[in-house]
Amino acid sequence: MQFNGQLPIRFDSSGRQNDEERVLPLINVVFLLLIFFMLAGRVTGSDPFRIEPPRSVSETDARAREVLVQIGAGGRVALDGEVMEPAAIGAAVTERVSDDATLAVLVKADGRTEARRVVAMMELLRDAGVQRLKLLTLREDR
Repeated sequence: MQFNGQLPIRFDSSGRQNDEERVLPLINVVFLLLIFFMLAGRVTGSDPFRIEPPRSVSETDARAREVLVQIGAGGRVALDGEVMEPAAIGAAVTERVSDDATLAVLVKADGRTEARRVVAMMELLRDAGVQRLKLLTLREDR
């Protein structure tokens, strides 16, 4: 028996194709899709603590992520995912702004955070030399 490049198809006594052989192409397709989505999927880093942003009617997108400052409901703060003291954030942002004066800083605050803490962080960032500051919010559905 010589192999001609095609797999033989087995039929049972009623002339129907074997069930196992009909499922095999489906399994192959599902497996290939699984591999594709694993490779093509985007993996993002998780926040160091849970933040629930406040709601807003603005529909502007935050596209260019240069520096991200996060403020938790309990007052914890982080710079680009690393938990720090506010004074250390000010020093780190000052250093980055000295390298790039057009640096955009995004502030992602928990909606339950006191407004005075958010304003204090924004003033700290302004004192550090930041000229472009954006407060991230979620669009509120009406």
